[in-house]
Amino acid sequence: MTHRASRIKWVLLIISVVAAHPANADITKGGQLAGQWCVNCHMIDSKRADALPQGPPSFPAIARSGKSAEQLRTFLSHPHGAMPDLALTREEIDDLVGYIETLR
Repeated sequence: MTHRASRIKWVLLIISVVAAHPANADITKGGQLAGQWCVNCHMIDSKRADALPQGPPSFPAIARSGKSAEQLRTFLSHPHGAMPDLALTREEIDDLVGYIETLR
């Protein structure tokens, strides 16, 4: 790999990390939102994360699913299935996505 190709690879990696973690994401608030709204249906931390044999996926399972931050944001903007419409703000969505990403 040439020096230029290596540099391009690192720039792309840095851009992807910055894009995945918006500057305004507050993972503490994301954890609080998860504890307030999501814990009723999802396991939201790594404790017994895969213990439920059925039902909605745990947050650690979602984090390991391979979905990008943008895919998670899109899903939370337009919930599907039995998930209630919580009418989350963009900031709240970023905070939740930031929290989920800490579980990867």
